[in-house]
Amino acid sequence: MAYKYIAEAWAKPEKSFLDTLMRKRLVEWRQQPVITRIEKPTRLDKARKLGYKAKQGFVIARVRVRRGGLRKVRPRAGRRPKRMGVKKFKPAKSLRLIAEERVAKKFPNLEVLNSYWVGEDGRQKWFEVILVDTNHPAIKADADINWICQKQHRKRALRSLTSAGKKVRSLRRKGRGAEKFRPSWQRGSKKEK
Repeated sequence: MAYKYIAEAWAKPEKSFLDTLMRKRLVEWRQQPVITRIEKPTRLDKARKLGYKAKQGFVIARVRVRRGGLRKVRPRAGRRPKRMGVKKFKPAKSLRLIAEERVAKKFPNLEVLNSYWVGEDGRQKWFEVILVDTNHPAIKADADINWICQKQHRKRALRSLTSAGKKVRSLRRKGRGAEKFRPSWQRGSKKEK
């Protein structure tokens, strides 16, 4: 029952007690390193929904990602402003996927299970990433999560196999009309001529 009230508060943070609480937290988070390992999830309901369990083998990391488009260097050689290629360039990935990839590189012995948004200001966004130690006996013995120990799931965040990665690759679509998106738009565009 408690999870229901936590979820309601996070659904509209600006209208609940979380507004003032998060303002204080963001001040602390700005001073911390880009990737910080934390003891327990900030959004317990969301973490549990995405597969987190309060047991050995599960790790939570909070990561900060800069908001906005790509900051490209303005060319020194002459060309008209339209061809400068500086403004209006966006990354092909979501910030959540970028966050997962950075955490995966920081913790190479752990696998990314999932992630969720926890806060943002005008300049940055914060995500919490759920990581799993695939070599831990408690994980191997747990029937709910031991699928991640199989070799085909290695480096899944870097291969865009997480939920955020599949969303970016348009693999949430199913049924009629989704034929062109399989196996993914990235592979489908590199057909042999």
